[in-house]
Amino acid sequence: MPAWLKELLANSQPILIALQEKIRVLTLQLQSAAGPDQPRGLGAMSSVMIDREIGNWHRFRNRRQVGSYTRLCPGEHSSGNTRLQSCVTKHGNPRLRAALVELAWRLVRFQPNYRPIVKWNQVLRKGVLTTGAARKKAIVAVARQLAVDLWRIRTGRISAEKLGLIN
Repeated sequence: MPAWLKELLANSQPILIALQEKIRVLTLQLQSAAGPDQPRGLGAMSSVMIDREIGNWHRFRNRRQVGSYTRLCPGEHSSGNTRLQSCVTKHGNPRLRAALVELAWRLVRFQPNYRPIVKWNQVLRKGVLTTGAARKKAIVAVARQLAVDLWRIRTGRISAEKLGLIN
């Protein structure tokens, strides 16, 4: 490595080490805020991030409001008797949407008996001859149902075990 590059990196190294330590401390702080009895596949960071992006789960009165808030439901163009559903609307909170989709992919692996995954199993399985678009549509459907189920769990309407989520 050239000497000028070593000198340049030596100036930045203490700053990067301090930032790395700060990130580590904040990550541990966030993970400690998660509840101790998380379903398998729902990590502490994902749980805290989703809860903080939602804020108050009790503000939703029904499952449609949860789906609408996450923006994981299809767009609709209707006029008279004509009803056309289009792709998922991208309005809303992108961090929440990304966290729910990531979590849905994790649950495919760690919670294979979860009802929405069983429903979409033919499309989501590895080695299946389906298109990437079909798999993405299926995982968005699983993520939407997961958001509704998390709302049910967080508001005390049902337990995770009754939904097929194991610890």
